[in-house]
Amino acid sequence: MPNKSRKLFSPQMILFELRNVTGNPYVHVFGIGMPILMSFVIIRAIAAEITDQAILIQVSTSIFLGIGSLMPMAVILMGYAATRAQEMEKGIPERMELFGISSNITLCNRAAAETIFMIAAFLVYFIYGYLVLTLEAPVISGILIYILCILVLAIILFCLAHSIASLLKRFGPVYLVTMMLYFGFMIFSGMMGMSYEDMPVGMQAVAKFLPTTYINRDFYSIWTGESYRYASMIQSYLFWAAIAGILLLISRKKKPGRTVIAVPLQKYRK
Repeated sequence: MPNKSRKLFSPQMILFELRNVTGNPYVHVFGIGMPILMSFVIIRAIAAEITDQAILIQVSTSIFLGIGSLMPMAVILMGYAATRAQEMEKGIPERMELFGISSNITLCNRAAAETIFMIAAFLVYFIYGYLVLTLEAPVISGILIYILCILVLAIILFCLAHSIASLLKRFGPVYLVTMMLYFGFMIFSGMMGMSYEDMPVGMQAVAKFLPTTYINRDFYSIWTGESYRYASMIQSYLFWAAIAGILLLISRKKKPGRTVIAVPLQKYRK
């Protein structure tokens, strides 16, 4: 069937891609399990040291919102990149092309599937947070801005994951690069025991370019409706959007390798 006769989105393709997402163990372990476990352990440890309930709620909410930014990094940056690399190793994109399913159709339906999974993952995360932990109630603007920040971060990470997988094409190198980025974001954003204020000057300079730094460090103010200057946060988003956009353009221009189907010559010998 020609590509022109196919819709860009279809329920069957979205369901197919959603099965691919949910079938990846990395997204469950690092995307849902790890944020829940980290937030629970860290907040319980801090609760033993802070006696003032108001301060504890403030610190708990800040930690909870910051760790939430790990979910798109695990689900999309690591999960999608790993799946995409495995598909490219097996020649699945080329086989899909043979059936008239272009890479653009696959990409759009995968993005829709990732969005559905992310919504479900955040629902689980916030239900757990407000049932198990003691968190500050947000203002409407705080919720909307948090959703917007996570959504834009997820789009940037999706483009970055697609580009890395398309350029490297092998699961091992792709997994290595995305894992380094994942833990690099965690360390420099202040989620691994060292806060931004305690970092050396060099680490702070790197941290200023990470959107997750501002989500982890400053988002309590936005969550509760306090005034906040967004210039540095917006600059960090623009920086990574530019990197992801450049890599995406390079990966789209690079010709994909062709899958060669070997046929035994004995069949054609008399």
